[in-house]
Amino acid sequence: MGPYTVQNPKIHDKMYRWCSCGQSLNQPFCDDSHKGTQFKPYRFSIEQKVTEVNLCGCKLTTKKPFCDGSSCKAGAGGDAPS
Repeated sequence: MGPYTVQNPKIHDKMYRWCSCGQSLNQPFCDDSHKGTQFKPYRFSIEQKVTEVNLCGCKLTTKKPFCDGSSCKAGAGGDAPS
């Protein structure tokens, strides 16, 4: 439920698809499990070189696809483990 850490993401030329439905077996990335639902993957790329990014696992983030650090806690009804 917490964030998924992606190490050394590719920048600029790689288009990622973040799972917004929560059904993907390839979390946090889309594997098209949403087919037949109202959900669609969120497409994004990394614009700056970074060593890691934290992608949201609870799907409640206000900064999709990135973890905002508080939505998982609110969705779980309390403090989430860090």
